[in-house]
Amino acid sequence: MPSFSYKAMRQSGEAVTGVLTAENYQVALRMLDEQALYPINVSEGIGSGTSAMGPRRRVKGSHLTTFYGQLADLLRAGVPMMRSLDVLSGQGSGEALSLIVKELREDVAGGTSLGDAMGKHPRVFSPLHASMVRAGEQGGFLEDVLARVAVFCEKQDELRNKVVGALIYPAILVMAGVGVVTLLMVVVVPEIGKFLRPETFNIMTVAVFAASDFIRERYVTLAFGGAVVAVAIWSYVKTAHGRQLFERFKLRAPLLGRIVTMVAICRFCRILGTMLHNGVPILQALKISKDSAGNVVLAKVIENATDSVKKGAALSAPLEESGLFPPAVVNMIAVAEESNNLETVLVQIADTQEARTARQVDLAVRVLEPILLIMMAAMVLCIAFALLLPILTMGTAVQ
Repeated sequence: MPSFSYKAMRQSGEAVTGVLTAENYQVALRMLDEQALYPINVSEGIGSGTSAMGPRRRVKGSHLTTFYGQLADLLRAGVPMMRSLDVLSGQGSGEALSLIVKELREDVAGGTSLGDAMGKHPRVFSPLHASMVRAGEQGGFLEDVLARVAVFCEKQDELRNKVVGALIYPAILVMAGVGVVTLLMVVVVPEIGKFLRPETFNIMTVAVFAASDFIRERYVTLAFGGAVVAVAIWSYVKTAHGRQLFERFKLRAPLLGRIVTMVAICRFCRILGTMLHNGVPILQALKISKDSAGNVVLAKVIENATDSVKKGAALSAPLEESGLFPPAVVNMIAVAEESNNLETVLVQIADTQEARTARQVDLAVRVLEPILLIMMAAMVLCIAFALLLPILTMGTAVQ
């Protein structure tokens, strides 16, 4: 059925916007009248302004996790769906989310399922979550699905926060190093150069002074050139071929490639295991979890695995042929298929590998920190030698 965007007024004078699903325009007007809403503007399609607070205002992941968990608790306690959404819309967990929940409530009141109502806000509720909620509604286990989605979101946020938190200190080191070197090249080197004689310069000194002059005289060119290069790379990565190369590079990059690969694999295993546990057929679950891995290369591998499963083959065989999945993970999946316990083993794989990946992140950061310090020290040392050697030469000549 078509969707209709509307703007209406309540009897209290409050303006309301939303989306409802109806057979035609007249049915949409009747549905608004049943909700005691006076229509101001009703148009077919989902307009950009109807769920305005959703796309334009970011909803925190922690707020979504709380919403899923609280909705599961309310439904499990026997509270009706409409009352549960009313309660959650007034919880104050975030203005943007509260407005979205109000729109969900209005759509559900108009006869739309919760999963379809969530699907109208793809920037807030991911298509994966909406698909899992639809499966839960169809299978009659919506409370369990919502609880598992809440746990899934919490695990993903925890892993993401660990990775981001571990990279904060190296990023600060890089920024500090760039700032120190820039200050030396722009301020210190030219001032010291006024007191040095050119005949005392060596190759290193000449290179440092040339770099300093270039930075001071061509900083506009450098900034413009860097911006052009960044835009060109960004535009190329946005293309299909460029994105595939970039995603492949992330998986194969030294030091961090293994971590990126395992994060994507853990996400895929947890999503697939959760959906299978909630009764979603394996082909549909593979189709949904394909794009949730967050990497086009891994998504292609999962797509090939889906084709193999359609033909009656095992899931573990194409995953092993890809070379991206570790042998231990492939072996566990193969054993789980033989024992018909795939949904449980996939979640166990995600739990185990996420803990191992967190340790690898800590180890990589510990290795990266001294490397960055050594690089910064080497650059400063080169500049120092380039300035000190002519001074020593001049002192020796005076003696």
